[in-house]
Amino acid sequence: MLGNFDFDVISRSWVYLFQTGMVFTLKLTALAMVGGIVLGTLLALMRLSSSRLISGVASSYVNLIRSIPLVLVIFWFYFLVPYIAAWVIGANEPVKVGAFSSALITFIMFEAAYYCEIMRSGIQSIPRGQVWAGQALGMNYWQTMGSIVLPQAFRNMIPVLLTQTIVLFQDVSLVYVLSIPDFVGAASKIAQRDGRLVEMYVFVAVVYFVLCYALSFLVKRLQKRVAIIR
Repeated sequence: MLGNFDFDVISRSWVYLFQTGMVFTLKLTALAMVGGIVLGTLLALMRLSSSRLISGVASSYVNLIRSIPLVLVIFWFYFLVPYIAAWVIGANEPVKVGAFSSALITFIMFEAAYYCEIMRSGIQSIPRGQVWAGQALGMNYWQTMGSIVLPQAFRNMIPVLLTQTIVLFQDVSLVYVLSIPDFVGAASKIAQRDGRLVEMYVFVAVVYFVLCYALSFLVKRLQKRVAIIR
């Protein structure tokens, strides 16, 4: 098998794959991570709210998203977002959202459900005594959350948040189904053009393995450094 393996197609294509495909993948991952953590934190606060209505809405959203395959959500947003945007602004025709914007919205909305559960666990890991101490100092709910609870929760959850981001990095490859030139999509185009599917997909698998294994190792090291001694 290795005798027929064409290493030359990889040497000719790796620059394009990284400059175009990997840059796109990292860009989408970073933006989706930031958006997902922000929205996920808001959802976590909603789930912990004393209001049954607010908590119920957030819980329903999280349970719905976590019960649907990501690839299906990608198709939903890709085809429905233009019509939803047209309905919101009152346009007669679907709004041209674009593949990248549609994918970004999809991953933010989808990952927020998972980041929400991570943040909710992090918030609940903070002793209630610290909340009471904040209230004793005259701080309201949002001041206590912003100044006392959330900073500690983020510190506790950094390794888990980064682990979920590694999963997000892998999931971004699913935009391939929309013919978006991410790392997998770019490799697929070269593979079909040159008729070298095995070489390209093996190379992609090796790159993902090396990156994800290295990042997982760094997360484990980071977990030991940021752990709060109680």
